[in-house]
Amino acid sequence: MGLLKYTIYRLLQAIPVMFGIAVISFLLVNLSPGDPVDYMISEQLASEELIAAIEARYGLDEPLWKQFLNYIGFSWFLGLLGIPGFADAPTGLLQGDLGLSMYYERPVSELMLTRTPPTLMLVLSAYAFALVCAIPLGVIAAKRRNEPTDHVSRIVALFGVSTPSFWIGIMLIIIFGVWFGVLPTGRMVYPWRDPVFYGYDGHLELWYQTARHLFLPMVALGTLQMAVIMRVERSSMIESLQSEYVRLARAYGVSERTIMRKHAFRPSQLPVITLIGLNLTTSLGGAVLTETVFSINGMGRLIVQSIQTLDYQLILGTTVVLGFIFVIGVIITDIAYAYIDPRVSYGEEH
Repeated sequence: MGLLKYTIYRLLQAIPVMFGIAVISFLLVNLSPGDPVDYMISEQLASEELIAAIEARYGLDEPLWKQFLNYIGFSWFLGLLGIPGFADAPTGLLQGDLGLSMYYERPVSELMLTRTPPTLMLVLSAYAFALVCAIPLGVIAAKRRNEPTDHVSRIVALFGVSTPSFWIGIMLIIIFGVWFGVLPTGRMVYPWRDPVFYGYDGHLELWYQTARHLFLPMVALGTLQMAVIMRVERSSMIESLQSEYVRLARAYGVSERTIMRKHAFRPSQLPVITLIGLNLTTSLGGAVLTETVFSINGMGRLIVQSIQTLDYQLILGTTVVLGFIFVIGVIITDIAYAYIDPRVSYGEEH
């Protein structure tokens, strides 16, 4: 099976998964306690007419099964068949419509687009920090197994794995923001904005200030990923260095540098790639707490606000989009396998 066919096959497999995510998310949101209308109007202004008008605007007055059909987009297809009582315009997930936020009164897709860049900047920088630190440390720890360097790396990995990101963020704020006052602890500076907006002289100062504001949340979010990747890298490298083909290469007099670079490093990256592909998407969950601690207006804070206000459409939209990102990340990880290890085939059985 070729790359294109395998990709199409995996995408088709993702369809029932995504449908299951939408169904479970919809049921959990609608079965949760509380009424979103209560967050939209005060008790003094509440009246039966106003409540009925708001529920009719957002389709909350419909039966649950009909609300689900409207949200998915099946209602429009049923309307095309001439069945009365269903939508006559294309709306719903199948048409790319994530709905209208009840709290912000703006399209969910528009809100997510405005909040996605800060989260992407945070997550990608945190993962770059994790990879730059974890892979070299893992290789060095494997090469110098049971030496002081290895012991230190294991202590660092244990600390990173067992410490939540929000606690690390709070400690970084106290140490570098409060005690020493050398780094900012909030008010993120975004490099895509005009420097005049922040009162800076030019783009060079803008990028410098962005790096300063991003450093603490990047470390807080990336420490866990760094620790996990370093442990896997070390274990995988040790296994490769103890393999038969590495012993044979040493017996033929191949230099240790060549063995580390060509014979040991590349085969040991398969488990690391699996971890990177899966954790890169799940790290969006860690961004929720990190953005809350550092007051970053990204997707994480948007999710928290949607839950606090019981904004059904916003909760569903963010959940489905994050689920889609996770599924795509898994597919990309599977495809990357064959590029790293030629022994891996695209779904073929031998």
